[in-house]
Amino acid sequence: MNLYEFAPIAALINIAHTVLTFLSDLLTPLAGGASAALAVVLLTVIVRTLLIPVGRSQVKAQIDRQRLAPQLAELQKKYKRKPELLQRKTMELYQKEKVSPLAGCLPMLAQTPVLMAVYGLFILHTIGGKANDLLTHTVFGVQLGDSLVHQISTGTVALASALLYAAIVLIIAVVAQASRSLLMPATPPAAARPEPAPGMPQLPDMTKITKVLSFMPFMTAIVATFVPLAAAIYLLVTVSWTLGERIILRKVLGADKPAEGTDAAGAAPQPA
Repeated sequence: MNLYEFAPIAALINIAHTVLTFLSDLLTPLAGGASAALAVVLLTVIVRTLLIPVGRSQVKAQIDRQRLAPQLAELQKKYKRKPELLQRKTMELYQKEKVSPLAGCLPMLAQTPVLMAVYGLFILHTIGGKANDLLTHTVFGVQLGDSLVHQISTGTVALASALLYAAIVLIIAVVAQASRSLLMPATPPAAARPEPAPGMPQLPDMTKITKVLSFMPFMTAIVATFVPLAAAIYLLVTVSWTLGERIILRKVLGADKPAEGTDAAGAAPQPA
């Protein structure tokens, strides 16, 4: 089954296409041939603005895990020979602090249909039975519906196209490195997940998940060469927006405050 033909997703794609067409027509008197590309940028900004609550939920979940890490480490040290009691004490801590081990995951999954719809808008050549004419618009002579890999495979890549994609990939990679440097918190060694009691499920290792997700922007740089130019522009704006959004949200939500039982560098204080 083609997911883009699933009724709710198809409806979202139609809505996104209507908005994108409106923005492109609105910008044509000012931007001329670049109006469609600018419309992609504006549509991406609109989508990311609507998803700010999801970003806030994810940042808050990361801060909560960071805050509880020293207490979890202490529990693990205290009850390491009593796994069943360790499991119970760990869950009691989560309940006491009103934090879920899966906090931030569900909102991330909830945004998936929206992101699928927007991405589908940039890769589908027909929408609602009609040609997606927006993909025929060009930026520096490159069609929004064309990709670098396709151009290379067909031998049609031009200097302007290569330079444009090189700029997109480079910016995404720089943003990815900035994200890792600025947003990856210091992680106490082996502190976040206790061993499960016999017959009980293992708590998710959110530290490893966070580390894996931190590499996503680098993967995005590679993906940008395979997808149509419109989708590459969408990815570029998305990763850049996400970096700025996370920096602001972490500041607003107090992510830079030392966790209880740690110093400003995130390490436990040493006895005199």
